[in-house]
Amino acid sequence: MNIINADYTLDCRGLSCPMPLLKTYKILATMRSGEILELWGTGPGTKNDIEMAMTKAGDKYMGFKEDEGFTRYFIKKG
Repeated sequence: MNIINADYTLDCRGLSCPMPLLKTYKILATMRSGEILELWGTGPGTKNDIEMAMTKAGDKYMGFKEDEGFTRYFIKKG
């Protein structure tokens, strides 16, 4: 994955479902169209939840990058 410069970072490490998704919705509601959110997560279900929910919400799931001990997810506000 290429380097993505996020406008916002949301640290959800250590949180389990549904908290990362709820926090993501909350911050996306404050963002402008085209801005990028970088979500940090450790929950095993976060990848599937985020990808499906963002697609349904009209936002763009841009992918993820594994980091040491957590995963970075990238979402572009629709």
